[in-house]
Amino acid sequence: MALARTWSVALFGVDGVPVEIEADVGVGTVKTQLLGLPDAALHESKDRVKAAVRNSGHDWPSQRVTLGLSPATLPKNGSGYDLAIACVVLAATQAIPGERLTHTVLLGELALDGRVRTIRGVLPALLAAKRGGLTQAIVPVAALPEAALVEGLTVLGAATLTDVLDWLTGKETLHHTTRPTVAPPPDGPDLADVIGQPEARWALEVAAAGGHHILLTGPPGTGKTMLAQRLAGLLPPLSMEEALGVTAVHSIAGLLTPEAPLVSTPPFVSLHHSTSVVALIGGGAGLARPGALSRAHRGVLFLDEAREFGVSKLEALRTALEEGEVRLARRDGITRYPARFQLVMATNPCPCAPPKDIDCICLPAARRRYETKLSGPLLDRVDLRVVMRPLTAMSRQFVAEPEPTATVRGRVHKARTRAAERWAEHGWLTNAEVPGPVLRREFALPRETTSVLDRALAKGALTGRGSDRCLRVAWTLADLAEVDQPTEDHVAAALEFRERRKS
Repeated sequence: MALARTWSVALFGVDGVPVEIEADVGVGTVKTQLLGLPDAALHESKDRVKAAVRNSGHDWPSQRVTLGLSPATLPKNGSGYDLAIACVVLAATQAIPGERLTHTVLLGELALDGRVRTIRGVLPALLAAKRGGLTQAIVPVAALPEAALVEGLTVLGAATLTDVLDWLTGKETLHHTTRPTVAPPPDGPDLADVIGQPEARWALEVAAAGGHHILLTGPPGTGKTMLAQRLAGLLPPLSMEEALGVTAVHSIAGLLTPEAPLVSTPPFVSLHHSTSVVALIGGGAGLARPGALSRAHRGVLFLDEAREFGVSKLEALRTALEEGEVRLARRDGITRYPARFQLVMATNPCPCAPPKDIDCICLPAARRRYETKLSGPLLDRVDLRVVMRPLTAMSRQFVAEPEPTATVRGRVHKARTRAAERWAEHGWLTNAEVPGPVLRREFALPRETTSVLDRALAKGALTGRGSDRCLRVAWTLADLAEVDQPTEDHVAAALEFRERRKS
């Protein structure tokens, strides 16, 4: 019998590696053997594939079948290799021609009756196949809208194993699809719904313009959650490169639908304080799955009642906030997921949280314990801290007409454009992404402009990290003011967000 080969893809986070699948059918004990570090789901594929082949009108070879998945030292996970294994074995027995297989990637899980079921991670798998030089792929029909997002790759869809076998023999053609059109996003909640809170509204605009993290502290009912839910609406639409990166994470998480295969707007992920650490940062057996931090990539992560989350969960945020990615070490290797999000935390000022702070009945020790649930190192990574004040009037007769989202979004887009143009040479999109050394050296401000930071450092009111973050906020304030460089007032305002408005 001849040797046949085809291709599939092994995923590690959003990164993929093309896997060559070889089949040898020859003399020996009747057995099907998988080589190349398959996991339990892949080991079970032998029985699934045998049943699918028989129920598709073909015979499984009654000889020794050896399947090699290369690179052999790379762990292989999941059921997405089923379709490739079925086709390469039949090609090795010369039941079907194998010429088309040698340059084709096959992805899909097989049902016992031969149906091709969709799998997670089709988009990142095809992106990896394209980088590996492959030019053609077959995927489940349900995954075609997602797969069509990959340019430069001929993608075909199959509903059953029989469809694929007929295509390999030249009898039939497979499903095609065009690149999906991106529908305009639905209108989200409007910023005009938030009554009062001019300081918090301004802080939200600054956060949106510069990609900064923000902490909202105030009694219940002052609009903390409403403001957080409206931040994503202030952000610009994702570029195609950003959208593909976000969509790849959502594909692995199994969140995409055929009706909405592309995530084109910044995601908004809101978590309850009962969320586990694994759900927050990602995890699972074998190679880890993405968590909420990665699902919020290029969008907003909202922690309501942040002080109730627990120390372990809050401290797990620190590395992602600093580096923009999550690294998960497991038995099968280290998985990396992108996690460059904007963090919004909302919290009450104390456990009893009365409408007015003067009515607080908490003991001083209880209040201190409550405040220290947000550690200093975590707060040091939050650029804007705002204390929200109790409402004194609900009628618009007494409250100035608030600006709608569209008006504020226009200013945010202008500021982001200025920042993107300034940092274009380095590849940064927002001021929040700029490393501190660059702000202190290549774009250093005059000494008299930053003197307020020097005094705060000398008093111990500010850390080195906090100083860099003040500079980033100052550049954002300058972008909103449409000036070329921050002034002393901008630096002082950035420092005030950290000193006078802290929780």
